[in-house]
Amino acid sequence: MSLTAIKNGITLDQLDAWGTVVDLGSEILEGEVRCFGKMTAGAPTDPVSSAYFGTTKGKFRMTYPFSEQATVVTGEVLLTDESTGQTSRFKTGDTWFVTKGTPVLWEIVSDSFVKHYYAVA
Repeated sequence: MSLTAIKNGITLDQLDAWGTVVDLGSEILEGEVRCFGKMTAGAPTDPVSSAYFGTTKGKFRMTYPFSEQATVVTGEVLLTDESTGQTSRFKTGDTWFVTKGTPVLWEIVSDSFVKHYYAVA
């Protein structure tokens, strides 16, 4: 077993470049929306994984490929559950849970955004 501290204040330059959100199956609506990440447990293809994930400012749409609990460690984002129309604002320290298959509209309102997530396929 190991213990991993999840840190606030992580910035994009501390993460690995992962391309754009299109490379992860999303549709960009505004901006380039480059994405960055660093795994803290498992790999993206594992049934259970966790990582820091961040993006540059922009707007994109994705359908969640897994269930996820996430906490914002840097920045601010508006998330809209497109199945209900409900929009929520999340900033550093805020946490959400989303179930697999949920269509979500992301709007990164700060210059960049980083979350730490725990995902179950």
